[in-house]
Amino acid sequence: MLYDDTVSEKKYYAPTDEVAGFKVRPGNFLENGATRVEGGVNFTIHSNGATACSLCLFHMDADEPYAIIPFPESYCLGNTYSMMVFGLNPEEFEYAYQFDGEYDIQKGMLFDKTKYILDPYAKSVAGQENWGEKKDITKHIYKARVVDSGYDWGNFKNSSLEPKDMIIYEMHVRGFTQDESSGIEHRGTFEGIREKIPYLLELGVNAVELMPIFEFDEMEDVRVVDGEKLLNYWGYSPVCFFAPNASYSSDKSFNKVGNELRRLIHELNSKGIEVILDVVFNHTAEGNELGPCFSFKGIDNNIYYMLTPDGKYYNFSGCGNVMNCNHPIVQQFILDCLRYWVVSYRVDGFRFDLASIMGRNEDGSPMSKPPLLQSLAFDPILGNVKLIAEAWDAGGLYQVGNFPSWNRWVEWNGKYRDDMRSFLKGDNGKAHTAVTRIFGSEDLYEERLGCNASVNFITCHDGFTLYDLYAYNQKHNEANGWDNSDGSNDNASWNCGAEGETENPEVMRLRIRMMKNAAAILLLSRGVPMFLAGDEFGNTQFGNNNPYCQDNPISWLDWRLLEKNRELFEFFKYMIAFRKRHDPIRKHTPSCSYGFPEMSAHDVTPWENAFHADSHYIGIMFAGRTKRVDDCVYIAVNTYWEALSIELPKLPLGHYWYQIVDTYEEKSISNPPVKAEYHTVVRERSVVVFQAGAAYE
Repeated sequence: MLYDDTVSEKKYYAPTDEVAGFKVRPGNFLENGATRVEGGVNFTIHSNGATACSLCLFHMDADEPYAIIPFPESYCLGNTYSMMVFGLNPEEFEYAYQFDGEYDIQKGMLFDKTKYILDPYAKSVAGQENWGEKKDITKHIYKARVVDSGYDWGNFKNSSLEPKDMIIYEMHVRGFTQDESSGIEHRGTFEGIREKIPYLLELGVNAVELMPIFEFDEMEDVRVVDGEKLLNYWGYSPVCFFAPNASYSSDKSFNKVGNELRRLIHELNSKGIEVILDVVFNHTAEGNELGPCFSFKGIDNNIYYMLTPDGKYYNFSGCGNVMNCNHPIVQQFILDCLRYWVVSYRVDGFRFDLASIMGRNEDGSPMSKPPLLQSLAFDPILGNVKLIAEAWDAGGLYQVGNFPSWNRWVEWNGKYRDDMRSFLKGDNGKAHTAVTRIFGSEDLYEERLGCNASVNFITCHDGFTLYDLYAYNQKHNEANGWDNSDGSNDNASWNCGAEGETENPEVMRLRIRMMKNAAAILLLSRGVPMFLAGDEFGNTQFGNNNPYCQDNPISWLDWRLLEKNRELFEFFKYMIAFRKRHDPIRKHTPSCSYGFPEMSAHDVTPWENAFHADSHYIGIMFAGRTKRVDDCVYIAVNTYWEALSIELPKLPLGHYWYQIVDTYEEKSISNPPVKAEYHTVVRERSVVVFQAGAAYE
């Protein structure tokens, strides 16, 4: 009852008082937010510093309330206000609050009884249904709606994939299908993703990571640059943590967005695809002292945000404010929120944006055992949920390999991204480090979940797409309007001989080969592979490595490229299936009969691995058993600009190496596999994959 809005208690409550013309009674103090009760609605909210609270009721889409109902003093227990109001039809009103109390900026107290304050526990935010709709900022306020799910999960059970078996596909809900080329009916919505489930199944991914879907205001910092309207497109600026973004629903009618998202999650899970939400608990859309006051600031500004001694805002997020995550009240709020999404929406995991902020003390200092992170690690409702940390923040705290974990938290491995980008483009001195990353970054995670603690990625939403990684030497963010000053300057990219689009066939062939090399290594590394939606068919952002504001073809997937680069897509699909077939790539297995170690690294000569500064070749071998059959895979990686002669490890008599993949070839998948000689050539900038056996199976 406390967390699941799918349950309603059938109990009759009688009014005890009348306030402002409404029949009321003291509410259910343990039920946060607004929930239906028999004959009315229960409203509960808490504030440590307020001296009084009023409930404001609005007609739909109105700017001024038709009723203001003060909470009687007896309706406050401790710091919690709770009241049942009878005779309300949730389909006919919206609500907000007003708080009275001290206003002293230096103390961090911002109470103003004239401001309308959004309920932090609201399950739906009014007026957000139509994407890109301009609002009158002089009148616009955030109001909440009372919604029920009415969704029957039946005997639904989450799929609970082991991390080692996951292949994560990161996507933006709108950008995934908004372009007309997506060929679907409900573009840019949750329903649009559901229409694309057959595509996801064909590709073979088994987890989707959705960029922020908590309610945000895409019009927050709207501006025009060179005639293009720029929005808060990515959504890393939360307005309300319990409400799904209404503009991502294909059905704009009342109380539909939640169930559309539930239906998507239900169907994805039923097809074996888990759903991970990218969540942003490090800051909110209220910004710094110049930003608006519409929720936490007006409730308990000095509790929910980290404040400097003079009442201003710390900014470890780079977005104006920082949530005070390890204050007990904020801890409880975040825990309530995550439990709600697991119980009411059955999500499978969370990726925490700038998660290092969640490990900072109230004064901003890093904590060795942050109570919030520990609580999430041991919470019983979250027991099987994936907890993925972006283990750094904008304040300089970088914790990759050191994020507090309790053997539960896993990390976006930024060192995998950086080291593998450098090695794959041919930088010197990276061979030994590349081996370490491919083996699951044991230098970082040996004492934790092993390779399962590492989410390996070469690309993500933040930075170049895979195509752009090999099409641009420099970022090209001019369209963002900041004179190309935003976005990372350190991309470890290489344009393959021409900056941007080119008709040169040699350059284009090389780019495709480099993308295949990256895909092969990512999908043949120990750890959890993740890649950006569209990488599998060469989607481009035209060199923009920070398109957070670009709601246009810069950010939208161009599905025409799926046919243009069909061979690249087929390669991704094959490598995903190959990874799933070969257990020793993903995990520890029983030893194979060849006597090979579980993982081994080789130079051009077998069993030699004294890599030096000029080494540009590594041989990686995984050996073990899959379904009681010997399973041995050798990956030859040549990042040098010339072909290299190598020798493969010797196999027992009657067993042979078979070439499965050669990225140098335009048709890179060997069908049927080709029996290989022990002495073979790996051509320049290519990856060749071999499998051992008496006969190829």
